Amino acid sequence: MRFGPRALRHLVGLFDLVDDPDPRLLQTAFAALVLLDTVLRASVGTPLGRTVGPVVGLSLLALVTAAVWLAPRARPSAERAALVVGVLDLAVIGMVRLAPEGSAAGILVVLPALWLARIRGARGAALAGVGSALLVSVPGLAYHGVEGPALTRAALLPLVGWLAGLGVASAVARAEAERQVSATILDTVDVGLVLLDAQGRYLRANRRHQDFIDLAFPGGHAGRAGQLGAVHHPDGRVVGREEMPSLRASRGEEFDDLRIWCGDDPVTRRALSVSSRTLRDDQGRVAGAALAYKDVTDLVRAIEVKDEFVSTVSHELRTPLASIAGYLEVVLDGDDLPAPAAEHLRVVERNTVRLDRLVGDLLATAQAGHGPMSLERATCDLAVLVRESVETAIPAAAAAGIALSRSGPESVPVTVDSRRLGQVVDNLLSNALKHTARGGCVRVDLTIETDRVEVAVSDTGTGIPAADRDRLFDRFHRSSTSRELAIPGVGLGLSIARDIVAAHGGRIELESEVGRGTTVRVRLPLDRQGAAAAPTGP
Repeated sequence: MRFGPRALRHLVGLFDLVDDPDPRLLQTAFAALVLLDTVLRASVGTPLGRTVGPVVGLSLLALVTAAVWLAPRARPSAERAALVVGVLDLAVIGMVRLAPEGSAAGILVVLPALWLARIRGARGAALAGVGSALLVSVPGLAYHGVEGPALTRAALLPLVGWLAGLGVASAVARAEAERQVSATILDTVDVGLVLLDAQGRYLRANRRHQDFIDLAFPGGHAGRAGQLGAVHHPDGRVVGREEMPSLRASRGEEFDDLRIWCGDDPVTRRALSVSSRTLRDDQGRVAGAALAYKDVTDLVRAIEVKDEFVSTVSHELRTPLASIAGYLEVVLDGDDLPAPAAEHLRVVERNTVRLDRLVGDLLATAQAGHGPMSLERATCDLAVLVRESVETAIPAAAAAGIALSRSGPESVPVTVDSRRLGQVVDNLLSNALKHTARGGCVRVDLTIETDRVEVAVSDTGTGIPAADRDRLFDRFHRSSTSRELAIPGVGLGLSIARDIVAAHGGRIELESEVGRGTTVRVRLPLDRQGAAAAPTGP
């Protein structure tokens, strides 16, 4: 295995005492250093068998290391056991130094001192200092005598152990304080937050996210991304493992407003909007992910109530509107109607048509929230459909003093829902005319490309401010220009057009500049064989 930056980070991580290190690895590292000192001394000095102290010390080291590996970490007395291990390690150092040729193992008092301070803070550091004096310095002085080098080492070792322990205790205390502050801050927000590592393990989660975990995983959570539970799509389907937001995030995927439902009980389940951002290391590799879970249940249910209300009202309005339109047609077909009355009734008829279209828009937007839009596809001529929409809009354009023109092929056979697609063109034309001043121009261009057909509606109107463009396709959103100029409308035309185009497998795009006009492009997939024979007109 190549020793690179990642391997170095893992090695340094063994001695990262600020977090919760594995005592088995720490003890193994300590034992390896003691053995290295013993082997080096044996290779150049007195054989191991001639001194009792090192033999007893190594035997004790083997027993302590074995006990650390065999004992479970989670038992209630684990902290007391760790203190005992630290003190015994000091005793090991004291005994392996009891050899005529001496030993450099005294410096290893730093390791148990760091561990004791990690467990008990400043008191652990003091215990390390006292333990080093009693178990290392005093036996060394008794064995080697009170001489210059021996006395110096005996005085310095406890001091070094104590100071090293104080340093760790201070770092751990600061880290714990910062952790408590961070946890308190995270627990105050009403958003579930979770941090994953590169392997999808949960590193940290706040209290709000734990509430969602308890709801979606009543049997408990393993703390890893991708675990299956009571998590559903908005349409009620169970979310599969590959679709779980946590697993997708752990693989480096970023997303916003991913909607899921948590919980099996329809009464208590919650709707969550999930967002993800990837964490990367200094070399650009995925190092983890952060996810935010926002409870949007009240908003979703309010929208459902609103859609149901709009749908009900729309259905109820259509019946009297149909009756009004029918009777208007009968009256206007009569020959004995006075001219002024006929003119007034024509105004009523135009407004009835406008109201019927508005009711239709309201009904369409209410149905958009209940799954994919249903289409009645049939072969039709898109060029004829566009031409009819333009011809229908000519009177309104003439009354407003706006020049209306079109261009494109004379025939473009397509398989679409002609009623729905006609509604798209009508809505775009209506918007263009409403936002164009007298003397302006509105143009409709129909073009065919290799694998798609495009309908572009352009105007020379007011244009749309940049701040409004991102929300133009939201339901009931009206631009600031529309509000300032009191342009009639409820903000549904573009939203409905987008849903219809998306249901056909196409897309809709908008370009606009304030004061110079707007162009809306509808791009639909095209069966090239069906359009190849279509002659192109002027």
